Order: sequence, then C-alpha cells, then structure tokens
Amino acid sequence: MKNLFTTTFGILLAASCSLTACSDKQEADPSIASIAVLNPDFQLLEDAAVRGGVAGVLSNKNPNDASGNFTVFAPTNAAFARLGLRSAADLTGLNKDFLTSTLLYHVANGNLPGSSLTPGSASGSLLTVDRRIIERNGVRYVNGSRLLATDVKAANGTVHPIDKVLLATGADIVQSAIALKEAQVFTTPELSFLVEAVLYADLAGALSASPGSPQLTVFAPTDQAFRDLGILLGVPLNVPADIRRLPKATVTAVLLNHVVPGGQFTPELPENGTLRTLGGGTLKLGAFTDGVLPVQGAGNTAAASMVIPDVQCVNGTVHVINRVLLP
Repeated sequence: MKNLFTTTFGILLAASCSLTACSDKQEADPSIASIAVLNPDFQLLEDAAVRGGVAGVLSNKNPNDASGNFTVFAPTNAAFARLGLRSAADLTGLNKDFLTSTLLYHVANGNLPGSSLTPGSASGSLLTVDRRIIERNGVRYVNGSRLLATDVKAANGTVHPIDKVLLATGADIVQSAIALKEAQVFTTPELSFLVEAVLYADLAGALSASPGSPQLTVFAPTDQAFRDLGILLGVPLNVPADIRRLPKATVTAVLLNHVVPGGQFTPELPENGTLRTLGGGTLKLGAFTDGVLPVQGAGNTAAASMVIPDVQCVNGTVHVINRVLLP
C-alpha cells in the first residue's frame, strides 16, 4: 500500500513538474495542501480542507514551529466514504465548526517521522487532544485508523495516509452524545434516543468526566437502532420521549450493557473475544475486519455493526452501532 501511494504521488508530481518546469527544491516538494490537490486519492481531504478553512494553513510554512513544518495524518477518499462522505456536497452534512476541529485533529506541529510512531506513544495535535499509536498483528494504527504509508515528504512537513477519519470531540461521553443530538456534529440530529435513555436512567453522572473518573468504552446505538428495538418489543419508539414508556429498570440494565471499563479503540478490542459490561453482562465480539468488529449482546440474535467507530472523548471511546445490545 505504501508503494501505491508513493508511486502514484511520484507520477503526479513528475507530470506537474514537467508542466511547470520545476527547477528548485521548493517546487520539487509541494506543500501539504498541494499533495492533496495532486493526488486523486485525497480529493475529499482537499474539499474538506477548503470547506473547513484550513487549506491556506497547510499551503504555507508553520509559524508555530521552528522548522516551519506540520505533520498531517491524511484520510483517503475511502476513509471519508466510511462516514458516508463521498463528494464535496456530502461534506455539507457536517457542521462546519466540527469539520474544522476534525481537520485540526489530523495535524501536529513539526515533523513526526514514521519511525517515531511507536506502539504506546502519544502524538499531539492542533486540537490539543493526543492521539494514541497502537500496533495489532504487526500493523500500526493511530487510534483506530490504519497507517497506509508513512513519510510522504512535503515542502512544509510530512504526510502519513490513513484509512479512517480521526474523530475527537474534546468533550466527555455525555456531552459528545448531546452534541450529536443537537446537530453540532452532523447537521441531522443523531443519538437522540440514547441521550433520552441516559437521562431517564439517571446515568449521565456515571458517563460524564470528573477528576479521577475512569475511562470507558461505550457502544452507542443510533436512533434507528432504538426504533427497531421498539418494533421488536412491540412498544413503538417513534420519538425519544417514548423511551420513558419502558420500565426504568429495564432501560438502565440495557444501557449498562453498552458500557465497558477502559477506553478502547477498535485495534485494542479482542477479536472473537468477550467483554464484561458495567451491568455484569457479556458482549461477544467477532472478527477484526477492515478496522471494525461486530458486537453482540447475550439477548441478541444478530450482531451489531459499527457505523462510526473510534470516536475519542475525554473520558473514553465511543463506537456508534446499528443495533441495541440486549443483556
């Protein structure tokens, strides 16, 4: 995969130089922003940088670094497609402020060579939230995003292509879910039923960050997952308030079945293994495939798929799933 990126980049760069008569090193090494323009694998990153207002920043030297460099973990078109973002028009489905902060989460000051991205190390970002380097079966990941290649050289830094968009909210799990509910992430509200359920079950405090609070992994069902549960139970769940038609003890038990101690990204989850939940139940995981794992509750006949994996919150990690996990 590294050869694919470097070869494609080299061909495009050679074509660009033949048209512009490259004659010095500055032209031979284009800016980070120019790499996105030159390489069709980064078309969506280019579109996102323009919409998010960071294209100009990545076209120039870094004024906040002595070397004048940035390091960018660059999501490919396929990485954006995993979020349903396949064109520039699709990017309008993201709140612009969230898009900008997401892009900044992919950027670090200075050069971070691939050799420095060692398992267990942390990488800072312009969002002031660290990323974690993880190794699984000899493959390195940034949080849950696989490093497809390293050390693509630019005039103003270094680019490392990745296979998923890095997501960090800068808030705790509850506030992150509320942000989705209030359309501060996607322009269409999401996790509205989950937020209502957490409030109804009086679990907001347990899932919020406070001094000394533990890191958690939360599997967060989509709104459609709750609607589907209502059909299964024979209790229509058409709007979030309908959650309160269910017994509070039942809702509490179901929610606790979605919470696991420790903030774990997908490469850290046990393939074909089990997880013990805060409710005392067990979740079964499937094969680690394309960076995600199916997860199934003891009361489910089918596993849930991860719709949006690896959302980093200040007190843990959220994986948005398409099915409610039953104890």
